[in-house]
Amino acid sequence: MNKQDTRVPVTLLTGFLGAGKTTLLNSLIRDPGAGRIAVVINEFGDVGLDHDLIEESTEETILLPSGCLCCSIRGDLMKSLGKLIARRNSGSLAFDRVVIETTGIADPGPILHSFVVDRLVGPYFRMDGIVTVADAATGSTTLQKQFEAASQVAMADLIVLSKLDLVTPAALARFEAQIAEINATATRVRAAHGHVATKKLFGLSAMRANVTPDVVSKWLGAGAAPPDPLAGLSGFAPKPDKPAALSAPTDAAPAHHNHRINSASIEMAEPVAADVFDFWLETLMTIKGPNILRIKGILHVEGMNWPFVFHGVQHIFDPPVPLKSWTHEDKTSRVVVIARDMSAEDLAASLDLLRMQAVGMDKAAKALDVEINELPL
Repeated sequence: MNKQDTRVPVTLLTGFLGAGKTTLLNSLIRDPGAGRIAVVINEFGDVGLDHDLIEESTEETILLPSGCLCCSIRGDLMKSLGKLIARRNSGSLAFDRVVIETTGIADPGPILHSFVVDRLVGPYFRMDGIVTVADAATGSTTLQKQFEAASQVAMADLIVLSKLDLVTPAALARFEAQIAEINATATRVRAAHGHVATKKLFGLSAMRANVTPDVVSKWLGAGAAPPDPLAGLSGFAPKPDKPAALSAPTDAAPAHHNHRINSASIEMAEPVAADVFDFWLETLMTIKGPNILRIKGILHVEGMNWPFVFHGVQHIFDPPVPLKSWTHEDKTSRVVVIARDMSAEDLAASLDLLRMQAVGMDKAAKALDVEINELPL
């Protein structure tokens, strides 16, 4: 039986300047169904919390009638979280989850790294999901001009589309297609005047022992039908029969995002040999490690009775989670990679290594213009 994960779930709320994070945050802490949340923000003065939501305020903490609380980051984020968990353990604060609101130009990567490597908070918190707010009115231009905004979209588990009343349906469709080019696996929801149902914001990550197959499938974007730069390349799973939820309108050419970012995925019906997977991952990290914005997947390994889910940002990986309670008959492995400065074709070639047999590794390494004896295997 899997040991229950008692760590506090953390939601990272990102989005470029002016995207609407504050509006979503105010809506969230108003919702009595959200439970007791500790909201970590940079400075109270920088976030426009509605005054009617504030019940009591001190220098570092704001208490809210909903049962939520807000604390200000003063210095290092991990130290702030350490103080929060100490107060929770002492009984002076009560909360069930944490929402971290980042600055508009923040790269989520270093924060994700900290949850893996920081010994102060790692045993007490787990990343529950990355929610990125994307402004439909100005987001298209922002994605093309601001790499930070594109990175926030690339790393998202959930993308909240805001300011929908300021754009036409055709423009919104183009913007969604643009987002899908960057991150086809993220779920997209449309905010209604800044409000999104709380249940859609939480429980996004599949990196937990008792996760269900449906959550894993959603986390990996199974069934999504984004623009396909890999069409016609061998080794990749066919697109589903159903059409994409939205397609680019015919009255204008589709928008193009910052082409420094590309994504690709692969499905394998049969279990993968452990040494093949290790070779593929080691090769990818050696050659392109700093440029791998995100990599995630579910893997069925030859000789193992259960699969495991894995997740990494650049060269930092969460400990893989074995799904020992997995009873689903489907043994399909799925791997998703989102990278910068790496073409869709190179991503495709890299992922196709997972279909290799062990005897084909030397040939595969040469195909990547890498001598196998130079790799730190």
